[in-house]
Amino acid sequence: MAYRFADGHYDRLPSLARELADLDPDIFIAPATLQAVIIKKVTTTIPIIVPALADPVALGLIASESRPGGNLTGIAPYVEALPAKQLELAREIVPAAIRVGLLDDVTDPKAPPQRREIEAAGQKLNVKILAVEAHTPDDIGPAYDALMREHVEVVVVEQSNMLITARKQIAEAATAKKLPSVYGYREHVEVGGLISYGVNLNWCFHRAAYYVDRILKGTKPADLPVEFPTKLELVVNLKTAKALGLTVPPSLIARADEVIE
Repeated sequence: MAYRFADGHYDRLPSLARELADLDPDIFIAPATLQAVIIKKVTTTIPIIVPALADPVALGLIASESRPGGNLTGIAPYVEALPAKQLELAREIVPAAIRVGLLDDVTDPKAPPQRREIEAAGQKLNVKILAVEAHTPDDIGPAYDALMREHVEVVVVEQSNMLITARKQIAEAATAKKLPSVYGYREHVEVGGLISYGVNLNWCFHRAAYYVDRILKGTKPADLPVEFPTKLELVVNLKTAKALGLTVPPSLIARADEVIE
């Protein structure tokens, strides 16, 4: 195994991808869509497996989910309408909220569809969505400062590479500003975030091993359909709720797959 890490600074990815391609590996593992887009530019022959793949047809990464048709395939954990559900969850936590913040990672290609869904859902709920952009982990603190200045009552954090990498900084900023925040990944909640609703990424990465096995035994990526997780999970951190001075509705706790106390 040969690893390269961008440490949240994704301007480094193109050179790292070229370094790995020069090693002529049997398979590339691109953790998510951002890396997949960049790796696809350096090779059209080495198989690429993506455990967290989003919007691959629109981005030109594959021909279709059922028949990828090229050198890339994987698992697509980005469920349509999930961002809208996360906004509804934010309103369930803070029922009177009419100003909802959105932490928006504009560098990630899977972010724009999430923003569009949340803004559309906000219009239906008569909620004002106030998006604040973050490009690197260093932007997290200033982003939460900006959200405070906008007087938002609750925040939705997009699902993105950089934002999950910076999950500890986000949890600390959210707690310091007393801003309840909703996430798409349980990893945020495990380090002090309030609540998450989404796909279990660990399952996606474990499932990626199936693709590695098939390809190493001779199957082409073009013939391996993209798969979709079938289960969404709700995780709540009651310790964080207490730190925020927030009472989580009992009905929400009852629905949770996991409650961290």
